[in-house]
Amino acid sequence: MAEFIAAEISNSMGEFNELNSYVLDIQKQIKCTAAAVFVIQDDRLVNEWYSGRHSESASSRAVDARTQFNVASVRKTYLAFAISLLIEKGLIRRIDDDISSYANVAAEAVKGITIRHCLTHTHGLELQEGELTRSFLPGENWAYNNNGIALLTEMVRDLTGKPLAEFLQKELFAPIGLAETGWRTECHEHLIYNYYQDKNNWVGPNDSPAGEQSNLFVSARELAIWGNLHLNQGKFRGEQVFPQSIFDRITSIQTPAALAPHLPRQGFIWWLQSVTPLNQIGERVPAGSFQVLGITGCTCLVIPKHRAVAVRMYNALSNPEGYDYLQDIRQFGDLVAEALQGS
Repeated sequence: MAEFIAAEISNSMGEFNELNSYVLDIQKQIKCTAAAVFVIQDDRLVNEWYSGRHSESASSRAVDARTQFNVASVRKTYLAFAISLLIEKGLIRRIDDDISSYANVAAEAVKGITIRHCLTHTHGLELQEGELTRSFLPGENWAYNNNGIALLTEMVRDLTGKPLAEFLQKELFAPIGLAETGWRTECHEHLIYNYYQDKNNWVGPNDSPAGEQSNLFVSARELAIWGNLHLNQGKFRGEQVFPQSIFDRITSIQTPAALAPHLPRQGFIWWLQSVTPLNQIGERVPAGSFQVLGITGCTCLVIPKHRAVAVRMYNALSNPEGYDYLQDIRQFGDLVAEALQGS
């Protein structure tokens, strides 16, 4: 493993030193070659920190502001935006409609499953030998998997006639100038992809040339902008670029009310702050906060009470023995909250 080399910390306040040090410690523990932290408060950059290189090679590119990380499941929040936008456009009537009313799916197991169930992982679908089956009745339990996400992605394609990446490029990325965000099908010097080449290359046509799977890459600063767009409910640089109602839906509780109280609460895919054993947001993070995570270690945490967004980036692919993912992500959020209180 190449020695970790931290880039110069710019525009950072001392209150965030403990947070940055913690992220570096976890970087070493989970054996990532790269890490970044980016925090915005009141629409101002208050903490920017980078560490490491794009791969284990000592000659690989140092991590900096232009580095784009594979954000894994964080991609699903962009899908959530697309769905809320389609509601705004009148192409989706209600999220309690069966998803089969909008997506071309014929599986018997999908009957009775609504858009809400898919958005909140309460659909109960699982794959058995390539066929969709049910592990529980829709709305009666919670299980995190990608089967509902796949249906939602197909729904967007069927309703718009475009792959998700193409639809979002036109409706979201281009209008606000997100040039460091996109589903990548070709390697580029700013992408962290070398680390995966011997295990699972997440760039290129083998993953999804249409841009509907796990080949979404984002820089730390643009993931923070993404979170800030939600914090500001569609305002960008002081202008209401998108209707507020799009973000009200996304960040409000959408989990079926009858779900057992010990199970997670979600909006449109985002995790909402709640008191449950599976909650992934630190207990010291204020109520009303919301967060999204990816298996690569990438995180975007939005804390409306502090008017702040905190992003953490890693290039992990698996967790080593002895590493407690839930404890780590909760601790990250708690340290962010403490730093914001002291700033």
